[in-house]
Amino acid sequence: MTPDPDLRGQTALVTGATAGIGRVVARQLADHGADVVVHGRDTARGDEVVAEIRQRGGSARFLAADLTDPAEVLELAAAAGDVDVLVNNAGVYTFTGTADTTAADFDRHVAVNTRAPFLLVGALAPAMAARGHGVVVNITSTAATSAAPIGTAYGASKAAVELLTRSWATEFGGRGVRVNGVSPGPVRTDGTEQMLGGNADVLGQANVRGRVGEPEEIADVVLFLVSQRSSYLNGSVVLANGGERSALPG
Repeated sequence: MTPDPDLRGQTALVTGATAGIGRVVARQLADHGADVVVHGRDTARGDEVVAEIRQRGGSARFLAADLTDPAEVLELAAAAGDVDVLVNNAGVYTFTGTADTTAADFDRHVAVNTRAPFLLVGALAPAMAARGHGVVVNITSTAATSAAPIGTAYGASKAAVELLTRSWATEFGGRGVRVNGVSPGPVRTDGTEQMLGGNADVLGQANVRGRVGEPEEIADVVLFLVSQRSSYLNGSVVLANGGERSALPG
C-alpha cells in the first residue's frame, strides 16, 4: 500500500537531485508513488539515485542538464514532459564578500539559482494550469532574508526566488497551480561538510534548537507542500531553520 500522501500517477521533476536535499526529496516523492525525474549534471551520480529509488520500489529516470545554459534548461523541461510537481532545488553558493565576487561568479549564482527556476516555471507551469492542477516548490534559503557580510550574491539570488514564488502563486494560483517555497537554515549535506571541513555542526550553534537540520527534515516539508494536506497554501515560504535566536525575545 502506498503511504499517505498518495502521489501515484504524478510526475515530479526535482532539480539538483543527485546529492543533499534534492536527493532525499526525490527519494521521498518516489516512496509516495510519484514518477520522479532526477536532474543533475553527473550521469554516474544520477544513475546511482535512480537505482536507489528503484531498489525501494519506486519509479525514476535521470536527465542531465547544465542549468547555467538556458538552452539546456529548456531542453530539460521538454524532456521531462508533462510534469505535475516541480521542485526547484538545484543551487550554487560561494560565500565571498562583494569585492571578492567576480562578475562571472555573480552571473553563475543568478543563472542557476534564479534564472533556471524562472525558465522551468515558464516552460512547465502553463501546461499545469491548462490541466487544472500542479505544484511548484522552490527551495530558497534563510540567506534570502538574513543580512550577512559574505555570500551576498547567493542571498540576492535566493531573495529573488522568494519574490518569484509569491508572483507565480498569483499568476498561476487561480488555475489550479500552487507555488510555495521552503527556506532552510543550515542543513547537513556533503556540500556543507566539505565547506566547513567536516564541522557542519558548528552552524547549528546559531539557532534555538542548537543543531543543524538534516536533509530528511527539509524533504518532509517539501512532501507536505506537494500533498493535498497543504491545499490552502499558496505563495507561502516555510521557514525551516531551527528558530533564529535574534528573531526571538529574550
